Amino acid sequence: KLDRTGADFYFCVNSIIERLGARPAVLYLPIGMEGGFKGLVDLVENRAIIWLEESLGAKFEYAEIPEDLVEKAAKYRSELIEMAVEQDDALMEAYLEGNEPSVADLKKLIRKGTLSMAFVPVVCGSAFKNKGVQPLLDAVVDYLPSPLDVPAIQGLKLDGVTPDERPSSDDVPFSALAFKIMNDPFVGTLTFARIYSGKLETASQVTNSVKDKKEKVGRMLLMHANSREDIQEAFAGDIVALAGLKDTTTGDTLCAMNAPIILERMEFPEPVIELSVEPKTKADQEKMGVALNRLAREDPSFRVSSDPESGQTIIKGMGELHLEILVDRMKREFKVEANVGAPQVAYREYLKKPVDVDYTHKKQSGGTGQFGRVKVKVTPGERGSGITFKDEIKGGNIPKEYLP
Repeated sequence: KLDRTGADFYFCVNSIIERLGARPAVLYLPIGMEGGFKGLVDLVENRAIIWLEESLGAKFEYAEIPEDLVEKAAKYRSELIEMAVEQDDALMEAYLEGNEPSVADLKKLIRKGTLSMAFVPVVCGSAFKNKGVQPLLDAVVDYLPSPLDVPAIQGLKLDGVTPDERPSSDDVPFSALAFKIMNDPFVGTLTFARIYSGKLETASQVTNSVKDKKEKVGRMLLMHANSREDIQEAFAGDIVALAGLKDTTTGDTLCAMNAPIILERMEFPEPVIELSVEPKTKADQEKMGVALNRLAREDPSFRVSSDPESGQTIIKGMGELHLEILVDRMKREFKVEANVGAPQVAYREYLKKPVDVDYTHKKQSGGTGQFGRVKVKVTPGERGSGITFKDEIKGGNIPKEYLP
């Protein structure tokens, strides 16, 4: 967010050191700040990247480093190289003799230091106009661990106690974690899954080890922003969208039927805010229940309940913006108009002291008259203990339907 008012890249880098206790390896420096932000200095390649305003971040060109940043870029590049060569003794000796590592060697050293967590790569940019997106994606590919660099995923056997693990390999039994559910108007329910081991083919049967249910994979898709690509098989490390799964929800484990495993479940925080939602028309009422249930299935941090005292439908989420977005989705995707407001508070009264009531009922309107006398004593009980009724009638016969 370097184009925001008050943005300060160097303050953020210092905060990483002081607040997080991390060791940042700065890979890029901003050219301009706030409204004047226009590009980056690439410290690895030692050149400037300038984005063309009219392309909204799609097009950029390489240039010489601006004169006012040459000295600062040299300082930060020197610090980056010194951190990187610590990962290799031979290159460290060469650097001390005055020989800088090549760009290819520098990238390898940065990747090695990132994987060993010796330091943390730092990039910068602006999402609003897409400036810095390409360098960020390049850094993900160049420096972050691939599935082959990740140690074996830990899990449990079906007893929920005995440890188990799966290495990231195509040659071991299949296992995957469902991390997102999405309702697609054309495909239906899509389950996004990250494959940790083995391979998966379309039309194959797998086990949902959390729910002990068999699932059949229909279509298998690779998602590319707003487009999708049908594939027939996927391997360890792939992220795919699966169609046709009926019982799988976020956090469930999918695995080979002959080699079950339960991967670590995703933990979701408890909601922090709640609102009441009421349909505007009867037609909306019928559709609102379906819409809320689908949204809750997609987002486990979103909860829906009914208040037994007020009868209101209550939605709960992680903040006002969270609930606003979900209500807007309900309107756009499910065509449900609803009124949103604060939940009604059910006030309760509490008896402070004993009360005696003596009432006589007389009624004469011709024929047999009515007469009755009732004595009631109400005494406060322990808070939360509910209502207790005690019958102390002596010598009378009161029909049971008149007794609570």
